Amino acid sequence: MATTGIGRRPKYQRIAATLREAIQAGEYAPGDRLPGENDLMETHGVARRTARQALRVLQDEGIAESRKGAGVFVCACHPLRRRGIQRLSREQWGAGHPIWSADIEDRTLVVDQIAVTEEQAPERVARVLDIAPGDAVCVRSRRFVLEGKPVLLATSYLPAALVTGSAITQEDTGPGGIYARLGELGAKPVHFREEVRSRMPSREEADRLNLSTATPVILICRTAFADEGRPVEVNEMVLDSASYVLEYDFDA
Repeated sequence: MATTGIGRRPKYQRIAATLREAIQAGEYAPGDRLPGENDLMETHGVARRTARQALRVLQDEGIAESRKGAGVFVCACHPLRRRGIQRLSREQWGAGHPIWSADIEDRTLVVDQIAVTEEQAPERVARVLDIAPGDAVCVRSRRFVLEGKPVLLATSYLPAALVTGSAITQEDTGPGGIYARLGELGAKPVHFREEVRSRMPSREEADRLNLSTATPVILICRTAFADEGRPVEVNEMVLDSASYVLEYDFDA
């Protein structure tokens, strides 16, 4: 009889597949502890390294999470539904709400790291903002944490000539955030463009998001435009792919 594709897979992948099927069948519920390395070694007759690799596969897929000193558990969290259109509506930020509040419902999302600096514009940013490379930009870097788990890194670039002296250069930009303040400066966003792609994280991104370097991230680059197509912000975002569903809901 021919060997099946499953049979040709490495042992750690076969063990991971068995655990995955058990989770999908409800044998392990969200929050339940999975068999540990010693259990898997005994059950499957494998070395510790193989057992560890099997558990790592599930962690890399976002199915399981490791808790220091306690073991590996089925993830109990459910992803944020990032509502790409509703969150950017003028009704949202114009009413003084942060745009991300459209995503979280009754969950807790906080910014636990923020840095605001003035720097020379990188060439890629200068090109989009239609300024000269090396011109000054206000750079706002933030990390967003959902219920204790880092899920998003965001870095906004805005022309310093436009925002110097405004609340945009402060850590707390006030109700409605950056876009409400741009409106007060006569540069209200009227159009947005988002580009989405994915890749594996850099070491720094993995560390800041508490991810394995084998877990992919989603990259979103958003440009905000004021009247007459004037670009006023570039926002480069890195999202933990297991923590988000990207939703775009619009009429035909």
